[in-house]
This record gives sequence, structure tokens and C-alpha cells, in this order.
Amino acid sequence: MSFEIREKPERIERALLVGLGLPGESRRERSALLAELRDLTENLGIGIVDCRSEFTREMQAKYLCGIGKAEDLRALAEDLRADCLIFDNLLSPSQQREWEKLTGVPVMDREEVILDIFAQRARSREAVMQVDLARMQYALPRMAGMWKHLDRQRGGSGGGKGGGAAARGEGEKQIEVDRRLAHERIEAIRAELETVRRQRGTQRKERLRQGIPAAAIVGYTNAGKSSLLNSLTDAGVLAQNMLFATLDTTSRKIELPDGQPLVLTDTVGFIRNLPHRLVEAFKSTLEEVTTADFLIQVVDASDEEALRHYETTCAVLAELGAQDKPMVVVWNKCDLIPEERREALLDALTTKVSCPSLPMSVLRGQGGAELLVACAEMMSHRVARERYRIPLAESRILAIMHRDGKVLSTEYEGNDALVEAILPREFAARLQGYRLP
Repeated sequence: MSFEIREKPERIERALLVGLGLPGESRRERSALLAELRDLTENLGIGIVDCRSEFTREMQAKYLCGIGKAEDLRALAEDLRADCLIFDNLLSPSQQREWEKLTGVPVMDREEVILDIFAQRARSREAVMQVDLARMQYALPRMAGMWKHLDRQRGGSGGGKGGGAAARGEGEKQIEVDRRLAHERIEAIRAELETVRRQRGTQRKERLRQGIPAAAIVGYTNAGKSSLLNSLTDAGVLAQNMLFATLDTTSRKIELPDGQPLVLTDTVGFIRNLPHRLVEAFKSTLEEVTTADFLIQVVDASDEEALRHYETTCAVLAELGAQDKPMVVVWNKCDLIPEERREALLDALTTKVSCPSLPMSVLRGQGGAELLVACAEMMSHRVARERYRIPLAESRILAIMHRDGKVLSTEYEGNDALVEAILPREFAARLQGYRLP
């Protein structure tokens, strides 16, 4: 499909960032969101001339704010020679067009910025498809004004205001063609993603057949999820100090201290006001969250908004239907908290969550062993630690013990092997006749 959704300059160098809020909203929250938008914008390589938080008595249909405040922002953009306005809010297609008419420069909202970052970071075929789907759905209602230039090009009657019925007809036909192409592309991507979803389901069934538990690593973007997976498994996943460094899921198998195997899966990061269409597009990937036995939520404890990041992740999990999953919380980057504040801050954070939590510094390799123990405790109901007397003639049982469990010690007494082992409970239940008191 060759059409362009909306024209943008090749490079935006002077963007004015604006966050519009209602009087009742927390100014700290508004400031934190605008700072986050600044990070997102800088991740796109866009220059920023200023950031403004503005409050309005009520959200208006045309500009979100009133006409007077809109004029003030237009004048500010002109004074700063801004070549783009970026809003921290979500703008409707009509609001976006009204702001572009008012200011004469491109206008983006928070969702478009996040979509552009996802488009830059997508690497795998699946991630590219997921991002394409979200971008097409975002762009489709914004196609209405694409072909106004045809009126100007064709001329015709109408007092020089552009072309009459013939010109309008051409524009309408082109819009319909592009809309049809867009809908066809959306359906094609959905079909491909459904194929991927079925393939994941087949792989998941095989893992369940083998009785291997799974944990999904979730959390706010840039909290250290990929770094954690790398530290526990040597996965080699891209892990950089940037928002949405990786969009692809990676799974690795590890062995817990009690001998249980566990599949760890890294997932895409969350963010406040994460566009719903992105959650929908990444459903095939995020299914790993809903089917996991438990979750490991990674939180950047050094961030002033750590608790809000935790709450945001919980909200997205609820949207996915995974709010009741057992979870352990990792307070990462503890080494970045000043030592004199560290203990009090971690205590305060721990009291705010209703699940097991522990401090870590993934970068410094601190807390990894404790996390593995916590994971083993989450799965302790699946295994039993017992001592058995196994006749050597029944070597098949010994082989299964080594294959499916963890043999801690083996001694020999006559024609028997005295074995202490951690075994899956289902298998251990079949060995009751061999169990030692």
C-alpha cells in the first residue's frame, strides 16, 4: 500500500510541548506526565523549545481548551518559532485538524508519539505487524483532509475557492480508494497476527503438556525488564536506558533452586495513558501475561513516580484480565537511591503492595538469588521434597526422577537406592509406596 496517511516534515527541530489539564487534576501528576512526554519526544530525536502545562475550566470540543487559551498557545508557538505542537493529551481527528489550521504547523498527540517510537523500535516481523496495525487504526479517521489539494490543483468554478463538483468528486473517490486499501491492510495484518497467535498457542500447549511452569516479566517501560532476563538467563536481549528499547517477547528456560524448571518471558513495557489500540494490537504478544503461572513486576524504585508506575502496570494487567495472577514485585535500581533514604523508601513502597516484594540492583547483580528463591516459593505447591527407597531393578523410576525433578542425594543400601529428591507433586503421588518415613 503506497499512500501516505498524513504529511509531516522530514525533520521536526523545534517542538512546543503542551499538557492540558482540568483544575481538579494534580499539578504534580500533570508535571510528571509532561516530563514523560519530553522523554518520549527526545527518544524520537525531536528538538524541544518549551514545555507548558495549562489548565482549563472544562474540556472543549474544538481545541480541548477555550478559544482564548488556544490563541495564547498559537502566539507562543509563533514567538518560539515552533515547527510542531505536541500535546500530552489524546486529540480527536477533528481537534488535531483544528489545531493545525489555527497554528499552521503539524500537531501530534501523545498517542502518535508513542506509535512513532514503537515504529522505530520494531524489529521482528510480529512486532512490525503489531505496530502497523495500531498506526493504521490511528490514521484511518484522520484521512478525511488528505485530498483537499486536489481541489486547488483542478481549479474550476466557485469563485476561485477550488473546484466545484468535479474536483470534489475526484477527492472523494481517492479517499474511498485509500480507505478501502487501509481496511484491506488492517484485515490482512489481523489475519497474520491470528496465525501467530495460534502458533503461540501450540507452543504453549506443548509446554503445559511437559508440565513446565512459566512466569512473565512485566512492568513500566525502562524499569529493567530485559536487563533482569539477561542477568538470570544470559538471553542477550537488547537492554538500554531508553523508553521501549525492545518490543519483542523473549523466553528462556531456567532452573529454580528447588530443581523446578521455569520459563521466563520478557514482555513489552507499559506506560501511563498507553493507547488502547496498542494494547489491542499487541494482544498476541501479551497473551503470555494472561497464561503465565505468575508475574514478576519490575519497578524502578529510584524513580519518584515508582508507585504510580506500579499502579499503571496493574491497571494494564487488569485490562488484559490478568489482575488476579500471583505476582512478586522487584524494586529495581535500588543502588540509585541515596543510602540514607534507601531503607525508609523501600519500606514505604513495600507497604503499598499486597504481594511479595524484594529489592534488587540488576545492573550490579544484587538480589538475583533472592528472586529465584521467591520464584521457587511461588511454585512450591507444584513440588514435594521427599526421601524414597527405589529398588535398583526399577531403574526407570530413577531415570524419570533425574529427568523431571531434582535429585539432591543418592545412597545405596543392598539392592536399593535411597534417594532424596524434589519432584512434581503429580509424580510424587505415584511413588507413595516407595516413600521413606
